[in-house]
Amino acid sequence: MKHLVTGGAGFIGSALVKKLAAQGHEVVVVDDHSSSGGELLNENSLKSSVKTVCGNISHIKTQTGLHEKLLDAFEGVDTVFHLAAKARVQPSIKEPVHFNATNVEGTLNMLEYSRKAKVRRFVFTSSSSIYGNTEIIPTLEDTPPNPLSPYGLQKLIGEQYCQLYSRIHNMDTVCLRYFNVYGENAPTSGAYCLVIGKFIQQAREGKNLTIYGKGDQKRDFTYLGDVVNANILASNYTGKFSGEAFNIGNGENRTVQQIADAFKIPCEYLSERLEPKETLACNEKAKKVLGWKPTGDVLKWLECYLPTVL
Repeated sequence: MKHLVTGGAGFIGSALVKKLAAQGHEVVVVDDHSSSGGELLNENSLKSSVKTVCGNISHIKTQTGLHEKLLDAFEGVDTVFHLAAKARVQPSIKEPVHFNATNVEGTLNMLEYSRKAKVRRFVFTSSSSIYGNTEIIPTLEDTPPNPLSPYGLQKLIGEQYCQLYSRIHNMDTVCLRYFNVYGENAPTSGAYCLVIGKFIQQAREGKNLTIYGKGDQKRDFTYLGDVVNANILASNYTGKFSGEAFNIGNGENRTVQQIADAFKIPCEYLSERLEPKETLACNEKAKKVLGWKPTGDVLKWLECYLPTVL
């Protein structure tokens, strides 16, 4: 079976590509390599089953030959996994127009290519950022969205486009709302670096760990492998989706201070920044409908992983 993964050279996308290839599928990756140089896919075992189209999904017509390459890439595709995005809350506040181009225009472009190619299913990567600083904890999928950043708003718009395409074009679309993904090969620098990656890099450089606020903010850390499995289960679901959203979160949270304590390194505390105080997914819907079950425990994972990278 042929699948297409946008953002397939990135942290989460490359793990999904490897799993699909290992299952015997043909995979096409669409990626501009802005978050990585594609090194996460540089494995001999992938060369025969994975093809790559390099390009920016938000400015297709300005890139010579990209439209034709995408038409060929989408031909015969069963599922499109749309992971390509400009991620992170704080950078989106500084560059909202740049982020909007990829996160909104890019998503619309991929929906259009999918519609015209008559793909069976479009799996959209959304985010818990759409909820903002909600007081509904654990957070259910029907919690009113209240994004705090352009990134959160752009993900919400992406979901609404998926729902709209299901209504007016009868497209099969589904939205997966990720909560704080961690795992092997996570970025340790740059715009896509999250708190665990940042702490790893600071530890390698012999620096104190920097924490915004008191470190009491809670996050639902969700393991990379569980997120990959959620995508595959969403693709394999035998019913029909019409833009339904699923929380993909571990269902337990930890404070940033607990994460820092696992490093056994002194911390420095900076001024608070605009971010939710707590994220915690109610994942019962994903368990019931998709048959998904999270397996990760971030503190146990850190205990095993940190000695291999520090």
